[in-house]
Amino acid sequence: MDTEGVPDTPIAAVDLSRPGRRPLKQLLLHMGPAFVASIAYIDPGNFATNFTAGAQFGNQLLWVLLWSNAMAILIQYLSAKLGIATGRTLPQSCRDHFSRRTAVLLWLTAEISALATDLAEFLGAALGFYLLFGPWFLMHGWDRRETLLLAALVSTVLVFALLALELRGFRKLEVAIIAFVALIGLCYGAELALVHPLWSDVAHHILVPQVARLSIYAAVSMLGATVMPHVVYLHSALVQPRVQQETALAATPQEDLRIRRHLLRYEKIDILIAMNGAWLVNSAMVIVAAAAFAGNRAASDMTIEDAHRTLGPLLGQASATIFAVALLCSGLSSSTVGTMAGQVVLEGFLHVRFSIFLRRLLTLIPAILVIASGLDALRILVLSQVVLSFALPFALIPLLLLTGRASVMQGFANSRLTQRAGWAITAVIIALNGMLLWQIATT
Repeated sequence: MDTEGVPDTPIAAVDLSRPGRRPLKQLLLHMGPAFVASIAYIDPGNFATNFTAGAQFGNQLLWVLLWSNAMAILIQYLSAKLGIATGRTLPQSCRDHFSRRTAVLLWLTAEISALATDLAEFLGAALGFYLLFGPWFLMHGWDRRETLLLAALVSTVLVFALLALELRGFRKLEVAIIAFVALIGLCYGAELALVHPLWSDVAHHILVPQVARLSIYAAVSMLGATVMPHVVYLHSALVQPRVQQETALAATPQEDLRIRRHLLRYEKIDILIAMNGAWLVNSAMVIVAAAAFAGNRAASDMTIEDAHRTLGPLLGQASATIFAVALLCSGLSSSTVGTMAGQVVLEGFLHVRFSIFLRRLLTLIPAILVIASGLDALRILVLSQVVLSFALPFALIPLLLLTGRASVMQGFANSRLTQRAGWAITAVIIALNGMLLWQIATT
């Protein structure tokens, strides 16, 4: 992510000598990086996996979202801490501290995850546009494939417009993404009001883990959609504008350390608010799908378009429109963030400069091919999230190794408890991936 020409408005450096001054204003000015990262937790891949889980298994897998969110909070905190402590992104730190062979391997897995992410997010944006405006084009003689391709082109233009906001200052892009997050949350708040779920059943399945053989694939795809490798890399870059801006005013090493601790405190709050907000939205997706489709024998074969068409008769046309608006907002914002993450990965690991707009154009190719081939977008979306789950340990292991080293973290190294929690999360993810491979091999 390009952070040149950043300063926007000074964030809080002017108030560091008086930390008690206007704390709410300082908090609001510091909020943003975690919200940009959180859009990846409510992207079209989440729509697909949560819809599939809710339609096929009701509320049974809500506990997966709770624990995935707890994992996400710790992982995003560690990524932000690495960026704040070192002034380097995770890919840059990998290049600095690991062998060239290891760095190349990590770069390849990161690029695979970035491609899977771009595919899911851009498909979601195109589908959202198609669901909202496609019927008008279909009425005037366009076929489905032509309309989807037009939706993809329009989505491309809108994503370029969002990416251009970053050129005018990091704060403007953060505010735009926060607005998208808020709108998606409002959409699913409205959906919940329409379905009237049984809240006692919802609470039971959030708190009591329950997984069956047939639901392992759905559980792993939900995990892959919730804890995403590309934002593990990205978050360490999102904090850099503030780090560069505020530490530039430090006159001594002690003041520099104090500024970094100050930034980390606010980033903790940012992460807690943003990640828990994303968890609530994800949970609402599953609850709405469970209330609308659970027990429907045809639910397992539904596409996103089928779901959209079915929501109208079941819950009213407003529900179908809200679903499409939320999907479009999710696709546009997460596609923007995914492109930024791919840029961070490429520049950090390979130390090259590459136009973010050219990268967006190149990553459109897989999505365009899927649309042109007529493949089921919902199945492609779910599969992409499983790929992300397999790629996740390749981001987590280097993150834990680096944040556990005192020589790298300059006084911010992880405690033993944090390290154990991080390795436990990594072990759970690897175990779930192993269970999925075993299930595929034995069926």
